[in-house]
Amino acid sequence: MTQDLIARAKAWLAEDPDSETRDELAKLIESSADAEHAAELAARFSGTLQFGTAGLRGELGAGPMRMNRSVVIRAAAGLAAYLKAKGQGDGLVVIGYDARYKSADFARDTAAVMVGAGLRATVLPRPLPTPVLAYAIRHLGAVAGVEVTASHNPPRDNGYKVYLGDGSQIVPPADAEIAAEIAAVASLHDVPRPESGWEVLGDEVLDAYLERTDAVLTEGSPRTANVVYTAMHGVGKDVLLAAFARAGFPEPVLVAEQAEPDPAFPTVAFPNPEEPGAMDLAFATARRVDPDVVLANDPDADRCAAAVKDRDGQWRMLRGDEVGALLAAHLVSKGVTGVFAESIVSSSLLGRIAAAAGLGYEETLTGFKWIARVEDLRYGYEEALGYCVDPEGVRDKDGITAALAFAELVSLLKEQGRTVLDLLDELALAHGLHATDQLSVRVEDLTVISNAMARLREQPPTALAGLAVTKAEDLTEGTEHLPPTDGLRYYLEGARVIVRPSGTEPKLKCYLEVVVPVGSADELDAARARGAELLAGIKKDLAAAAGI
Repeated sequence: MTQDLIARAKAWLAEDPDSETRDELAKLIESSADAEHAAELAARFSGTLQFGTAGLRGELGAGPMRMNRSVVIRAAAGLAAYLKAKGQGDGLVVIGYDARYKSADFARDTAAVMVGAGLRATVLPRPLPTPVLAYAIRHLGAVAGVEVTASHNPPRDNGYKVYLGDGSQIVPPADAEIAAEIAAVASLHDVPRPESGWEVLGDEVLDAYLERTDAVLTEGSPRTANVVYTAMHGVGKDVLLAAFARAGFPEPVLVAEQAEPDPAFPTVAFPNPEEPGAMDLAFATARRVDPDVVLANDPDADRCAAAVKDRDGQWRMLRGDEVGALLAAHLVSKGVTGVFAESIVSSSLLGRIAAAAGLGYEETLTGFKWIARVEDLRYGYEEALGYCVDPEGVRDKDGITAALAFAELVSLLKEQGRTVLDLLDELALAHGLHATDQLSVRVEDLTVISNAMARLREQPPTALAGLAVTKAEDLTEGTEHLPPTDGLRYYLEGARVIVRPSGTEPKLKCYLEVVVPVGSADELDAARARGAELLAGIKKDLAAAAGI
């Protein structure tokens, strides 16, 4: 244990405003003679949590490599300095937060730092969905917004998401410029934090957001869908129920065990509807109630998942790409105009739907920070359950309005004697069967990810599942339409594969898509079987090629 490390830890301890993390760090310093505690202390001080295009996200705890009040105060000071450097030093910053551990503290610290720096600050009245914050930025004319959330990460995590005045998340170079201002904060003692001076809002912004949710529905459309809904222990319930009541839908049946905010997320291993087992309680409720559809939000309610009863009577989650295509088809049926957009990891089916409808189409890098910036955007989605159905209201993914739009689609199909599965069949007949899957590997050791990416770059596969690789792209070099990003893209005969490290979790993610032509309805089952076979083969061969 070096004296330098102990000195740095003690200097951090002296500035820490939080008694909980002070006690935690003091105990680590005291027991640093023990090898295990020494290693933990070294890990906490091995660098600083990096501020990037997702802002900050990490495990709660003491030290510069964890999420805590010291790190958040520095981040807020850096953001304030950035805004002042851009000539917005008298502007308004609006702050929202979820119901995770420390979220309210981080929101209050951010407000104090903004006021101390000469900006104006206003805080949402209680834990609310992230899209309410994204809406509030433009509604209030703010120069920036901060949402304290770790979205669907494990309970021990928290995060800090930054938006600028256009209501969309930061992209380069703003992230690097803010990071430089954060790094320039020498001491927390240099950051003024008054005890008051910011405003805590009432419900007026929430009420305005709820009024806006009506914009996603067609006047006079059927509103008959019976819904089972889970908030996944997050903040979505009250806002979703209010939106559904305003719209005139039957009141959704709640998954009682997951209805109220709980930062421990006691019923799920990971509070993400995509994770195995996360929807088990929702399906149990659905088997009892027999609704038309199951809808779920993630904990900060910016994502929306949907599940329907399969033709064998079993409830199953729709893939994000399926919901993305269904919402697109629904919007086309309404006669919308504008551009449909998605990220490169999402299904190419959206482009075919847009082309058939004579609509514009754009492909972006991963993340709504890019999708939201598409000119003349009318609809955007990402396969990870993110949907933007009202870009004029919220320039980000919004799990509340997406749930409303999907419930309207289910109602419309129900009135016509059709189902969501029927519509998926129709899309496959019109555009080919687009089957997608994901190979996702969660790691403890981040070198597993860098080693896999290096291996694929040095020895790119020439074929996967017997399909020849016709083109390989290293996205770090950028393309004609995309700025550089850490990723690899392979085009195969009738398939596409993208490999990238997650920007928010310790995961390597591989996105697979195969397209199987379908000549008639009689061929659908065979096409699905062929698609599943190819996806399984690609997954197996790609894992071998990456060494994972």
